[in-house]
Amino acid sequence: MARILLIDDDRNLREVVTFILAENGHEVLEAADGDAGVQLFTSEAPDLVLTDIRMPGRDGMEVLRYVRAHSTSADVPVIVLTAYGTVEQAVEAMREGAYTYLLKPFNRDELALTVQQALQLRTLARDNRNLRRLLRERGAELPLVYASQAMVHLVDQVRRVAGSDATVLITGESGTGKELIARALHDLSPRWDAPFIAVNCGAIPADLVESELFGHARGAFTGASLARQGRVRAAAGGTLFLDEIGEFPLSLQPKLLRVLETKRVDPVGESGSIPVDFRLVCATNKDLVQEVQSGRFREDLYYRLEVVRLDIPPLRERPEDIPVLWQHYTRLHGGEDIRTAPELLRRLAELPWRGNVRELINLAQRMVLMRQGDTLEHGDLEAAGSVTPTLAPTPTPMVSSSRLTEASPVAATAAAQAEKLPIGPLPAEGFSLPELECEVIRRALAKCGGNKSRTAAYLGIPRHVLLYRLQKYGL
Repeated sequence: MARILLIDDDRNLREVVTFILAENGHEVLEAADGDAGVQLFTSEAPDLVLTDIRMPGRDGMEVLRYVRAHSTSADVPVIVLTAYGTVEQAVEAMREGAYTYLLKPFNRDELALTVQQALQLRTLARDNRNLRRLLRERGAELPLVYASQAMVHLVDQVRRVAGSDATVLITGESGTGKELIARALHDLSPRWDAPFIAVNCGAIPADLVESELFGHARGAFTGASLARQGRVRAAAGGTLFLDEIGEFPLSLQPKLLRVLETKRVDPVGESGSIPVDFRLVCATNKDLVQEVQSGRFREDLYYRLEVVRLDIPPLRERPEDIPVLWQHYTRLHGGEDIRTAPELLRRLAELPWRGNVRELINLAQRMVLMRQGDTLEHGDLEAAGSVTPTLAPTPTPMVSSSRLTEASPVAATAAAQAEKLPIGPLPAEGFSLPELECEVIRRALAKCGGNKSRTAAYLGIPRHVLLYRLQKYGL
């Protein structure tokens, strides 16, 4: 037996629906308007809500939004009741999160079956949530593959900040796995069973970003025949991931800043604001400090986003991860019988990996598909076309500073960029690539008086990457 809240201003309809539902063993709570319905919902915690669309005072859409806005009741299905003249509103309600709608007049079998299916969906959602909670309690590992100390340090940072609601800015070159880190933050957070909504700011036309993100009312502009909830409200109770935040239109940055500060959103064409509860995670492959200095990104928004910063080093900076990533993805695409010859693994470690992990995944799949046998050899690499052709110069490493002051590493980097690296000529032969790297770091350290932060900024690499290299080479 389920407890069902029925909200409708038609007393005769309430009597009929109550009788049908009671015949099926359910307890029915009745409310004659939206305000009374919300009060009953809050005090009685029903398993399902049936609400009319058009009612005096608070209407069915407002009731629906109230139910969906409460994270503790996110799994309570809402069925809207509507006449033929309000079908468009019913479709809008489904966009807002309603389970379905019923057209008046409806027969008893249709009502009973719809209620049964909605309650079954709720049971499945709860079972799924309980299963995921059990896996978390048993210490299920994150879906990240790594072996390097740089990634060990990064994952430790993820675990430390995941439990908070602090805004996180993830930086790194394209293909390094920024969205995987964002999902790890969500999966380890108290919001793990709520939505994870990912938005690529660079993939949405600039004139559609506002309505796509913040939503719009019906008729707000030409072509807006239906209302749109928007991605911010879709992330209620969960995590909103804004990828490529550096591409966010400058004209809309004040509105995003206001949403973050007030936790309220103003849909286009709506007269009032709507409260929202979400955790924001952003990612970029751009140097936002430079974007601020050039006037393409607001400084106040930058500081609001960079509460916690996580830097993902490029794959070429963590060669220890290449073998484990390679083994994982070749077996993922080709099965457990796939092997890789040692000489091929050595060759893979020498590649530049301008496309980072994404490039490695593509190459692994291509080689598995075109392989001659179950052991991948150097010849398979040549047959597969090796790595992706260079389409642009190797990206400039991300600046790791988080402050726009002259005392910061950013200022030191800016000053260093005007100079040549005065380390003298490097040996033309007789040195391996690691030895050359070690020598460059040794001379840069000497120039910076042994100061590690200044040395990292001088070389244009994150400080944790420098610390890892110092430990690796015993410097």
